[in-house]
Amino acid sequence: MKIVILGAGNVATHLAWALKEKGHEINQIYSRSQLSAETLALQIDTDYCTSPKLLKQADLYIYALSDNALEAVISEVNIRSGIHIHTAGSVDMNIFKTKFEKFGVFYPLQTFSKDKELDFCEVPVFVEGSNKAITDTLFELAKSLTNKPFVATSDQRIRLHIAAVFACNFSNYFYTLASDILKSDSIPFNILQPLILETASKIQTLAPLDAQTGPARRNDTATMQKHLEMIDNEDLKKLYSELSMLISERYKK
Repeated sequence: MKIVILGAGNVATHLAWALKEKGHEINQIYSRSQLSAETLALQIDTDYCTSPKLLKQADLYIYALSDNALEAVISEVNIRSGIHIHTAGSVDMNIFKTKFEKFGVFYPLQTFSKDKELDFCEVPVFVEGSNKAITDTLFELAKSLTNKPFVATSDQRIRLHIAAVFACNFSNYFYTLASDILKSDSIPFNILQPLILETASKIQTLAPLDAQTGPARRNDTATMQKHLEMIDNEDLKKLYSELSMLISERYKK
């Protein structure tokens, strides 16, 4: 199966590496940025272009683009043949419906950074096709890359994406806030890394609800008040209060 990848960012890069490693034929990389397109194309030894109008004929077109860019790029693609799929968590499969006969979704549920290697075999991939044959084709492709292939509807995928935002994106922002708090006393962030790793490790064997600890979990109002008095930033103080209230209320039930 000949594959063209539209995009050269974090998801596109890891997906291209994984596909190449498993022996799939990548014929072209597209990106509006010549540097990005050329860089990824060189890494996987293939051709590249910087206009959707210059795409090669292929069996599968993977749109590994930002949600905001999808519609505009789709509108510029002239090739109607092949299967057209995107990798987004919160975009409905039917974004392709008015233009292509065969389409679907190939959603890898993971946080990707170009400069951080990861084992794609452990990445859950959720597929959906415009008909059963395409769903089966995408599922087989997912099986070739990962030990965790799944079929999911657009509604299920959006819920997965919301959950991922809470579990990953919001958590990472909390690490940033924690780093800012420590910085004021010149304490290095890496002092928290054992705590972060143990928190992540615990939910391998415990449900998150059972793993919760901390002053809000035990309704320790004295400690929470002390923390609030130490926080100078009003937005951060509000966030601390609201999260603590949500945790306390959850464990009163």
